Amino acid sequence: MTAALRLVDLTVSYDRHPAVHHVSAEIPAGEMTAIVGPNGAGKSTLLKALLGLAPRVEGRIECTARRIAYLPQQAEIDRSFPISVLDTVLLGRWSRFGGFGAARHADLHDAHHAIEAVGLAGFERRPIDTLSVGQFQRVLFARLLLQDADLVLLDEPFAAIDSKTVADLMAVIRRWREEKRTVVAVLHDFDQVRRDFPHALLLARELVDVGPTARVLSSENLLRARAMAEAWDEHAGACEVPMRLSA
Repeated sequence: MTAALRLVDLTVSYDRHPAVHHVSAEIPAGEMTAIVGPNGAGKSTLLKALLGLAPRVEGRIECTARRIAYLPQQAEIDRSFPISVLDTVLLGRWSRFGGFGAARHADLHDAHHAIEAVGLAGFERRPIDTLSVGQFQRVLFARLLLQDADLVLLDEPFAAIDSKTVADLMAVIRRWREEKRTVVAVLHDFDQVRRDFPHALLLARELVDVGPTARVLSSENLLRARAMAEAWDEHAGACEVPMRLSA
């Protein structure tokens, strides 16, 4: 299976204290992969490293994607800015028309189609600060649709939203898989991961396992991940780069 992402001895550090420690793994192309692990395991940090948003990265990230779309956690988004649903979705085409250009007819058509696809037809002129958490998550998924990316990174996409919205957004994710796009999502619901995501990466700052979900989420692996998280010393010395002997 072709890899969309290859992590080679990846360490992500804050003040030289690792949040992700010496991880090597492959994420298959055209597949749905869940990143799971205990709280504080480095899951969101790993996504940010893939985007070049982490402060200090060692090792190597190899990516075959031409376009990457990213959905951050809702808590990281300021919804107080006065902007409509339609204009928020159009931001998915920002790379095409920038801050001083204008959306073309095709962009407007695609934005309306994306809004309808996530179940928000008729909400185009609504300010985003009037939406529920679930409605706003639908808006963010519509914005992702406009980005037309072959790699989609989702950070806790189903946090604090209702079951109907989860089901509708999972339908969008399945369509991405049918279109051979790669989806990587940070998730907490193991039952959902087992049901919907064929591939998983279990992280406890260090890699526990990566591969088929049924194997990765075995009881033995989950116990190991919990033990690794509980044993992690937040006050340990700074991570040292290992010495490499020349041949």
